[in-house]
Amino acid sequence: MDWNKSVKYLLGLVVCLCVASCTVSYKFNGASINYDKVKTITIENFTNRASYVWGPMATMFNTDLQDIYVQQTRLKQVKRGGDLHVAGEITAYDQYNKSVSAEGYSSVVELKMVVNVRFTNNTNHSEDFEKTFSATCEYDATQQLSTVQEELVSQMIDEITEQIFNATVANW
Repeated sequence: MDWNKSVKYLLGLVVCLCVASCTVSYKFNGASINYDKVKTITIENFTNRASYVWGPMATMFNTDLQDIYVQQTRLKQVKRGGDLHVAGEITAYDQYNKSVSAEGYSSVVELKMVVNVRFTNNTNHSEDFEKTFSATCEYDATQQLSTVQEELVSQMIDEITEQIFNATVANW
């Protein structure tokens, strides 16, 4: 009986020591900005140049893109001449049949959004880039796009703005 107690006590002590000695630290906003050099950001409004246009999408995207920098950095947003400059356009917004049911009808539809981004770091031009970011969401083909569109577009915008943020100031 005492042997079982001793083993349990020893095992508990080992677990406590392991937990106490191992610490992992993550910085979830990931911003790695030298605020001595970079103080301002200019974010141009992204226009919707996709062949299929859903009216509120560009406004939702522009608001979310500006918000992520306001909420996760100390950068001051300026109309022009920022230390960092983000510009671009929504280039694609499409839906595709993703899978077909046994009856031969579409069962899952994939919605995809693509954004082209031009980034300029006026304090370090080696970080400048132009590239595309994309996100997809799926929905059941029995649903009308109009009933799920706002929620799915919001999810894709969140994903794309996070990708842009990480590529521009998080150095991931």
